[in-house]
Amino acid sequence: MSGHTGRGGHTDRRRPVAVPLRLRSGAVLAITSVIGLLMLAWPLLLDVSPDAERVDPPFLFLLLLPVILGVVLAEMSEGGMDARVLAVLGVLSAVNAVLRLASAGTAGLELVFFLLILGGRVFGAGFGFVLGCTSLFASALMTAGVGPWLPFQMLVAAWVGMGAGLLPRRVRGRGEIALLAAYGVVSAYLYGLLMNLQGWPFMAGVQVPGQDSTEISYVPGAALLDNLHHFVVYTLLTSTGGWDTGRAITNALAIVLLGPAVLVTLRRAARRARIDPTLAPR
Repeated sequence: MSGHTGRGGHTDRRRPVAVPLRLRSGAVLAITSVIGLLMLAWPLLLDVSPDAERVDPPFLFLLLLPVILGVVLAEMSEGGMDARVLAVLGVLSAVNAVLRLASAGTAGLELVFFLLILGGRVFGAGFGFVLGCTSLFASALMTAGVGPWLPFQMLVAAWVGMGAGLLPRRVRGRGEIALLAAYGVVSAYLYGLLMNLQGWPFMAGVQVPGQDSTEISYVPGAALLDNLHHFVVYTLLTSTGGWDTGRAITNALAIVLLGPAVLVTLRRAARRARIDPTLAPR
């Protein structure tokens, strides 16, 4: 048994890691991330005939994505998600769901990501991944946002939370807030970019004032670089300057204004629950 003997002869067990990332679970997570990225990028990778009147995504892979996410969550929780970790995860997921319901994503004003980033920062990359999945799933149930896009939202949000847990841990004080705010801005744009990618082919006929729609639409059978150019233009015109920038500003402001207090609260909760984001159980 790991631990040490404290006063009175009582043995203090080593604090459980929030969500341990062992070699096997890390490998499963990496493989899942690669598969998920391929699923998101299907419009650029799908080989179709130029004469095709309709292009459908590979629905078999879309159906597999929730299963893959379930396997990853089961693998990651197998090693150390005890009752204390589950309690913290449940509370943060519920708060995130309420925050998303309250902000409703109007013009990119989404408060769900700032708490996701702070949670991943305090409790570690594995916890951030799981929190991203559970937060988006719970909020989708509350906002009637369940649809074929939900597994992609869960996966990309999970990457956001995981990335926050992988940031340098030695940074503290104002430098930490600046680091998290910058990460919030970058992750906001990446989230919008990836979510645009999976649904872009269905936006045929989108009209942008002063822009030829053929320059932003998906063209079945076109060269990879041509479709990539169309996608970049489409994203810049329809998302980057609006929703994504609103999300980036919201993340940065929320982290700068509320981040210090929320970090103190989360770290206090981690200490009281004796949760360590970095230790692995023996």
